Amino acid sequence: MAYLGLLAGLALLIFLALRGVNILFASLLCGLVVALSNGLPIAEAFSQHYAAGPLGTFSFAGKFFLLFIAGAIFGRIMGESKAASSIALSLVDKLGADRALWITVISCALLTYGGVVVFVVIFAMYPLGLSLLKQADIPKRLFCAALALGAGTFTLAALPGTPSIQNVIPSVALGTDLFAAPGLGLLGGAIMFGLGMAYLERQRRAAKAAGEGFEPGPNDKVENMVASDDMPSWQLAIIPLIFVLGTILLPRLLLTLGVAPETGVIADIIQFAKVQPIFWPSLALILGSVLAYLLFANLRGRGLQVFGEGTNDAILPLLNTAAVIGFGGIVVQTVGFQDFSSAMLNSGLPPKLSAFASVSVVSAITGSASGGLQIFMSTMADAYLAMGIPAEELHRLTAMASGGFDSLPHCGAVIAMLTVTQLTHKQAYRDVGVITVVIPVTATLICLAVSMVI
Repeated sequence: MAYLGLLAGLALLIFLALRGVNILFASLLCGLVVALSNGLPIAEAFSQHYAAGPLGTFSFAGKFFLLFIAGAIFGRIMGESKAASSIALSLVDKLGADRALWITVISCALLTYGGVVVFVVIFAMYPLGLSLLKQADIPKRLFCAALALGAGTFTLAALPGTPSIQNVIPSVALGTDLFAAPGLGLLGGAIMFGLGMAYLERQRRAAKAAGEGFEPGPNDKVENMVASDDMPSWQLAIIPLIFVLGTILLPRLLLTLGVAPETGVIADIIQFAKVQPIFWPSLALILGSVLAYLLFANLRGRGLQVFGEGTNDAILPLLNTAAVIGFGGIVVQTVGFQDFSSAMLNSGLPPKLSAFASVSVVSAITGSASGGLQIFMSTMADAYLAMGIPAEELHRLTAMASGGFDSLPHCGAVIAMLTVTQLTHKQAYRDVGVITVVIPVTATLICLAVSMVI
């Protein structure tokens, strides 16, 4: 009953997400199914594990509250001021409208490889991507897939050196560095990027042939992509974006280059940024929004209104994402989940394949790559090291494995992205699923096979 209840809860959550049922309600209902079938006390399951545990809804919402608010405000400011449209017009003019997906993927990849949190990338890129799609007449569903490819695949789990949490967790647990198994990482990253771009371009051409074009969502503020008197020049429009990204990346860059001062105010700021991976980018986004308000004359007299509208934009994505995390908080408390961990360790599969399956399933159940990886490292990693898997290879293979089945329809990041872009699973998940599940799993299995023969 425990196993069936666990599978039924997960399957029901995926089914309801695909059917467009409110994800808050769906997470509560499916959490109830899991709790009842596994004999968990209902009050404890929802008041502690769902709401306030390490993977709790409000634990996540409290941790990321300011980041979501700051990101949404910045996105609203860049859209309302027509700054995003100005940048998009310039990019299209120089690179061509057909390069909109390439621009999105490469921009997102540079941001996440530089250490920018995925949720920040979603908010920061959306107003620019919206304008690019309008000019290129590309369906919004493909922007979601391009965003997912650049921000949620090879730069998070495969490329050596990435500062993402998926790369940091195994480094801390295994005592390896962020460049562990660089050959496997580069191979996996190249496969993900190559297959992903080939898929996106094929879908773009197919959409164009079928007459499918850009359609804005009900709350999208996208202007006609025609230069107007109140549109800032692209040189002015890009200043807030450069400021935000520069503020986020500069402390890490100074530390990497070894030129950061050891004492003084600047040293204190750099240290603060290092130990505040969520608050620091939030502060950068807020300051960037203030700078944009001061720079763009067409926002005069309505600044508080735009800031307020941006704040409202953040609430639903934050709650939807947090609710799915809360469901995972119930799941990891079940007997079925604990028994699964033991079963995988004694499955008789080759150790590397068993480790891949373990991380994949845990990440799928929790809907979180970092959550799945954290659970694996704290409960199963030592056993796999004892089986003879080199620590560096275990680091890279499990990091890549965590970024595959975590992106099933109930994944928090997927929910956030679809909510922000105002698309449903039915409209966009097929493309997102190919990019974030099928291709990363394929790349990881290829790397796994290569590691077993060399």
